[in-house]
Amino acid sequence: MNTCPALLMALAFACLALSQTQGYSASEDARIISEYKREMELNHAKIARQLVHRANWAAVGSISTNKIVEDYPMVNIVSIDDSDANGNSTGKIRFLLTDLDFTGPDWEKNNKVTLMFTEEQTLNCKNHGKDPMEPTCARSMISGQVQRFDKSDRSYKPALDAYIKRHPSANNWIKAHNFYLCELIIRNIFVLDFYGGPHQVTASDYYAVQV
Repeated sequence: MNTCPALLMALAFACLALSQTQGYSASEDARIISEYKREMELNHAKIARQLVHRANWAAVGSISTNKIVEDYPMVNIVSIDDSDANGNSTGKIRFLLTDLDFTGPDWEKNNKVTLMFTEEQTLNCKNHGKDPMEPTCARSMISGQVQRFDKSDRSYKPALDAYIKRHPSANNWIKAHNFYLCELIIRNIFVLDFYGGPHQVTASDYYAVQV
């Protein structure tokens, strides 16, 4: 992984500040170096895949078509799944939508959405004493377009079966409220998993990861 210039500069300033105000501290130097090495070893594409696979749901943002808040950003919750028949990660983000909810009409008018995943969805941050807003509480913002499954497509039934296996209540949603199965066609991924700002991940790198 390429060295992050901003982080190197931050390390230099941190060490300089310590030498001027507190004198040399071996333990503080060790801590800074440890954090630097950790950042260099982070596989941002793999972190994005892991966040998606572990999450049962995601926050989805769209441009609202609702007359009360038309053209404002709208945020909703969708139950998601990326599993194959054996429960393994595929990276393909699938979810159910209905035109009776916010996101359904929104994407049909403006097919640009962003899904957000965070490590706090599994309470891993809280359990390790990290605030959800801390950069070390990993999060990923995945943008793209909604693609509705064609029921005649050979991939439809395996995808739906995997989804229902993870979300059994979906059977009732489909029957009672005309929910339909969709997949996110990923255009861009941002991952924030350490100090220094977000990292851009391509869809090809994301899908190439073995999880």
